[in-house]
Amino acid sequence: MSTLRIAIQKSGRLNEDSLKLLKDCGISIDNGKDQLKARASNFPLEVFYLRNGDIPQYLRDGVVDIAIIGENVLIEKGKDISIVEKLGFSKCRVSLAIPKNEEYTDMNYFSNKRIATSYPNTVQSYLFKKGVEIDLHVINGSVEIAPNIGLADGICDIVSSGSTLFKNNLKEVEVLLKSEAVLALSPKISNDNKTLLDKLQFRIQSVLKGRNSRYVLMNAPNEKLKEIIGVLPGMRSPTVLPLAEEGWSSVHSVIDKNQFWEIIDELKLKGAQGILVCPIEKMVL
Repeated sequence: MSTLRIAIQKSGRLNEDSLKLLKDCGISIDNGKDQLKARASNFPLEVFYLRNGDIPQYLRDGVVDIAIIGENVLIEKGKDISIVEKLGFSKCRVSLAIPKNEEYTDMNYFSNKRIATSYPNTVQSYLFKKGVEIDLHVINGSVEIAPNIGLADGICDIVSSGSTLFKNNLKEVEVLLKSEAVLALSPKISNDNKTLLDKLQFRIQSVLKGRNSRYVLMNAPNEKLKEIIGVLPGMRSPTVLPLAEEGWSSVHSVIDKNQFWEIIDELKLKGAQGILVCPIEKMVL
């Protein structure tokens, strides 16, 4: 029987978010402490726990069929590897940063400066397009301390909240790219495992759609019903049920969580009352 092999980060935030996604997809991982491989008990899936930077080569070689990995790592080490799904979590950006007390005007600031980074290909490609030559220092880990110890004039690293830069007296001045977790595909995946991937991807899409949506129900006066329904962007059309009180209906629909407050404000203006909002665990289309 075929088994789909998936790589995820060995430790850290991406590891936790990846395992949560699989759990939300109804997949139970039999994972003992410090295991490098683990099988799912209720889906033909085997999980490989790998270093983030090693995952592109494992995909290339066909050791794993798919991987949950940061898009920034693929841009740096695996541009030849296909992305089949953007996952919406572990969002960050790859940025250039310099000491806080330095004055920054434009990219020419970096001309012939020393830049420390774990993303040499990304930095060189970006600055080459800008016509800027630099002195590159490749460092694995703790890049942010380089300017403080005199090793570099600036750095290029991943940034999420910016707190690490702040603690090291650095400021972000240029965003090279934005990144999030993605589902990446090995070019050597078998046809049987593509079928398993389709099943897994269907579950993932249902979970992601649920995470990005909210279920709303409200009481609406019948004379305002048409206007209220016009505000709702529902899946097809909202569900409308008569209430015990004459002249009123209950309206049920699904809205995008990113449009939530704007839609709620407009519903209230149109006369909707008793608005309830519920999270959606999964949404199967």
